[in-house]
Amino acid sequence: MKLLSTNANNTKIRKSQKESGLRIASLSLYPNDLICSGAKLALCMKPCLKDSGYGIFPNVKDGRQSKTDFYLNDQEGFLKQLIKEMRNFVALCKKKGESPAFRLNTISDIDWAKHGIPQMFPEAYFYDYTKVAARLGRTPKNYDLIFSYSQNPAYQKQVNRALQTDAPLAVVFRGFVPVGSYFLGREIVDGDKSDILNQKQKGKIIGLRLKGHAAQKSKSLFIVEPSQACPAPSYAIAAE
Repeated sequence: MKLLSTNANNTKIRKSQKESGLRIASLSLYPNDLICSGAKLALCMKPCLKDSGYGIFPNVKDGRQSKTDFYLNDQEGFLKQLIKEMRNFVALCKKKGESPAFRLNTISDIDWAKHGIPQMFPEAYFYDYTKVAARLGRTPKNYDLIFSYSQNPAYQKQVNRALQTDAPLAVVFRGFVPVGSYFLGREIVDGDKSDILNQKQKGKIIGLRLKGHAAQKSKSLFIVEPSQACPAPSYAIAAE
């Protein structure tokens, strides 16, 4: 079983690859409360992207679940294979004169730094989203994170901790992203273009449009209505 996807067949990976000029290898596991520990508090498991895009196809879902089972049941074997595939990918990029990047949490939230993975590949760039605020600012220099927002009351300690940093905050909006407006005192930018460029939007809200037919009907507090955004505050207008 191959773990990494290196052909940019994920729409967001493909966009990020095109915009950044990097060649990206990604890992798609099927999320659960063990490999996405913040999902329960954030109430994001049901409207998760796991059930959109290629995730609607049973063979794709089964393949992702098999990888998750591999990680949970034989972590040593999983990491050994992952590292082997990553080394091969870095070697391929070097041969072709390309710069390697990895997104190992396409729809999961594993702290890969604890496994020493980013540290093994200082020549590569790593990026992910996370719901664990304690990870922000504590990653290796080649590993950037965006924090995922939810308005669930039980999740607000995580949100408040994230707001104390300049890490970008990803907010999922239903219908459309109110670009240029403000949320949580931060300017909203369009986050659907490139996840790598999003990493550079320090102190901003990364607005993401809710995707997936089933998710559109969800009442989850993970989803924010565009009407909750506010016009630019006076201090922001004065600074322009």
